[in-house]
Amino acid sequence: MGLQDKIRNHKYIWLIGLLITLGVIAVPVILFVPGEASSKSDPWANVPDHQPATDHSDLIQGPFETGSQVTLECLRCHEEAAHDVMDTVHWTWESKPYEVEGRDEPVTVGKKNSLNNFCLGIQSNWAGCTSCHAGYGWTDADFDFSAEENVDCLVCHEQTGGYVKTKGGFPAEGVDLLAAAQSVTSPTRENCGWCHFNGGGGNAVKHGDLDEHLYYPSTNVDVHMGANDFLCIDCHKAEDHQIRGRSISVSLDTENQVYCTDCHLEDEHDDERLNAHTQSVACQTCHIPTGGTGDPTKMEWDWSTAGQDLPESTHEYLKIKGSFVYEGDFTPEYYWYSGVKDRYIINDEIDPNVPTEINTLAGDINDPEAKIFPFKVHRAKQPYDTFYNILLQPRTAGEGGFWTTFDWDSALRLGAEDAGHPFSGQYGFAETVMYWPITHLVVPSEDALQCTACHGDNGRLDWEALGYPGDPMEWGSRFQSEP
Repeated sequence: MGLQDKIRNHKYIWLIGLLITLGVIAVPVILFVPGEASSKSDPWANVPDHQPATDHSDLIQGPFETGSQVTLECLRCHEEAAHDVMDTVHWTWESKPYEVEGRDEPVTVGKKNSLNNFCLGIQSNWAGCTSCHAGYGWTDADFDFSAEENVDCLVCHEQTGGYVKTKGGFPAEGVDLLAAAQSVTSPTRENCGWCHFNGGGGNAVKHGDLDEHLYYPSTNVDVHMGANDFLCIDCHKAEDHQIRGRSISVSLDTENQVYCTDCHLEDEHDDERLNAHTQSVACQTCHIPTGGTGDPTKMEWDWSTAGQDLPESTHEYLKIKGSFVYEGDFTPEYYWYSGVKDRYIINDEIDPNVPTEINTLAGDINDPEAKIFPFKVHRAKQPYDTFYNILLQPRTAGEGGFWTTFDWDSALRLGAEDAGHPFSGQYGFAETVMYWPITHLVVPSEDALQCTACHGDNGRLDWEALGYPGDPMEWGSRFQSEP
């Protein structure tokens, strides 16, 4: 018997039981009176203290001509720091090998070797993409990942506000390296946001829950950073430069992930009826009602229209990139989620007749570990080889790149050479989708979703798409212990 049949049978049993108990007043009274409050956690016990920074103005004298010279000065005292950084994904942009069901051998994923459906990929475009790398000089496939002096300490630690990285990760011309080195502290929102708020080439492009409003957010935008003045590293804690957190856009694992339950109890609510939902509903689903709250985020990207001489607008069309659709204050899409099942790897064959999932979510109604989770879903049209049926990595930036020539054929040939995949000379544009979880922008508790936001005729959840025969308030839940 399938789960839906069990739920339907459960409905009929419930109806019979209701008829029997119509005359019993106590039962409905008990059902609609909030249960005993659960014991409360102390979230603040898990928030690290902010230690005062060491004044480096007398410790570092300079002068410095290059960022690498600053790094070597840092290593005089912090001898192991570079090696610590080199062991992180902030440095490698690549995971360790993982066994993935359906694949013959372990695979690694990361920005270094993967495609996405935004700017498409780093290979062939190293110099442009690596302005957000925690290093200096990654301009081609021959970057030396073993050289200590290539590590960039300043990008995560300087506080002048004037430190800007450019192509290849080098400091921009005119940056005062001595002032930057003397200003170092633990990472602040500005350090993290420089790259993470601007992923995809601009503010709020990639993430539906990260943008420049989070530098100084109001309480109603983000209760942790607004009302309580949290730093990113209060949740994304670091040890030996290993920073907690995983982006499912470039990861296959959930190791070292950040969870609400790192600080809060799962059954945190005063009303036990709410606590009963936590077996199937993620905290974020109710406590982050919308995405793109601060600034609109990119929801669609059509590369097939690029190269045309059309009127340009940052949020609608650019000749070098094609057509876009942005949305702000959008209602997330909701899916069962217990991790990432698979990831598109270069040379994977696609079916161009259906949208290709760049990252495939694990979980469904039958997965006891899965919960209903909110997502931004980015939809795109991007180049693919119509003979080999594989997604293609074009060269966009640099010599011969599409942004210079507006010639797809040559850009795709150059990109294929750099990325190491075949190109038949025949290309088209295929639809792709990419899932981005909504995990920031937690609102104050009084602004969390109420019952009718999901239940009832106008609820935001598509219950049948989630595997239920209908609204669980009417049909019952997947777990007998839930309402």
